[in-house]
Amino acid sequence: MSKIFSFNSMPCKTLLQTRASVTVQETENVTDFRTKVSRNPTMERLRCNYLFPEISAREAQHLKKYPNANVISLGIGDTTEPLPDTVASSMANYAYKLATPAGYRGYGAEQGSKELRKQISETFYRDMGVKDTEVFVSDGAQCDISRLQLLFGANMSIAVQDPTFPAYVDSGVIIGQTGDVEKESGSYQKIEYMTCGPQNSFFPDLSKTARTDIIFFCNPNNPTGHAATRQQLERLVQFAQENGSIIVYDAAYAVYITEGRPRSIYEIPGARKVAIEVSSFSKIVGFTGVRLGWTVVPEELLYSNGFPVIKDFNRIVCTCFNGASRIAQAGGLASLSPEGFKAVLSLADYYKENAEILLETFSLLGLRAYGGINAPYLWVHFPGSNSWDVFNEILEKTHIITVPGSGFGPAGKEFVRVTAFGHREKILEASKRLRSLLS
Repeated sequence: MSKIFSFNSMPCKTLLQTRASVTVQETENVTDFRTKVSRNPTMERLRCNYLFPEISAREAQHLKKYPNANVISLGIGDTTEPLPDTVASSMANYAYKLATPAGYRGYGAEQGSKELRKQISETFYRDMGVKDTEVFVSDGAQCDISRLQLLFGANMSIAVQDPTFPAYVDSGVIIGQTGDVEKESGSYQKIEYMTCGPQNSFFPDLSKTARTDIIFFCNPNNPTGHAATRQQLERLVQFAQENGSIIVYDAAYAVYITEGRPRSIYEIPGARKVAIEVSSFSKIVGFTGVRLGWTVVPEELLYSNGFPVIKDFNRIVCTCFNGASRIAQAGGLASLSPEGFKAVLSLADYYKENAEILLETFSLLGLRAYGGINAPYLWVHFPGSNSWDVFNEILEKTHIITVPGSGFGPAGKEFVRVTAFGHREKILEASKRLRSLLS
């Protein structure tokens, strides 16, 4: 299929763009005055821009070239369907109460409301031994990744899946855990890249993986959409135990798992001694703009000197965070009620139906697409092609946004990620355009 394309490579741009597609103009030098403050050298190590603002920047360039184009985004994994009524009404009611003397509340607990922490524990970790006091409510999983990196510090060695969610790598670079980027591969020195591809069932060969302090593991994986089996996760936990490592387990898409595979790392015996779990309401309720998530730090998780990790994380949270919005927490609590959670599962089913449509589309075109069953992402293989070239060609000829796989690591060079988040009519139209281009 790669012979269909005649690509011209486009180098990385330095344009800045927010995720909401609001243009950020570069500041021109209007004065010769400079401070005497040196730039943080770790910031200089970062290659280009963060992946998703770069995608938004290229979308803005495309719209400037084709102002009347009906662009369909199958790129950034942003939810599209309305919030469940019970969730929205709970947030609205809480907001109205804040306008009354009896209902007004100011600061809340940095760790989150007791009610929500308890409900998270009972809904997602029943019979896993997770206490509500081990749950820290936050403004989202990505923010918690950065707080965990601040907790770990610059002297920690890290391992990531390849391909991987870029926040793990970029936060590691910023905090000072890495060396310089290697121009040929695009990988960073001092990071252990665990290759996860079709050749190894998207699970790393741990016998060839060097020991690191921290192992970032996203499951279901973003971007490949693969959900690890119980046997695979058992090997991961055993590997961490043998090496004395800490797993940071990102379970932001766990609700999409439907094949009986584990949804939490704490379903695996021994995980409480070696793993932190991060999750989010963003992709399960539609809180990408509302912002709400959580992190679980078990009491049994100890540093080499025996000090509990949970105490240090609590200190980080209390220092760097004033607690999640009370209004957002009211919505989160409503989403975990019987009525709310039924609606949550219905939303997940809707996006998985979108994924089925896209899987069928790529299959008919003779392209191998992975994922899309236990996750809202498809990982589409274009053998012999460069992912940025594929991205550019699809955008130019179909006005469809995807995400180039190389933005997730060296192993993504021949892949693009396609999201199933979208209105049904947009997914069907995208399917039609892709068939027209690639057939």
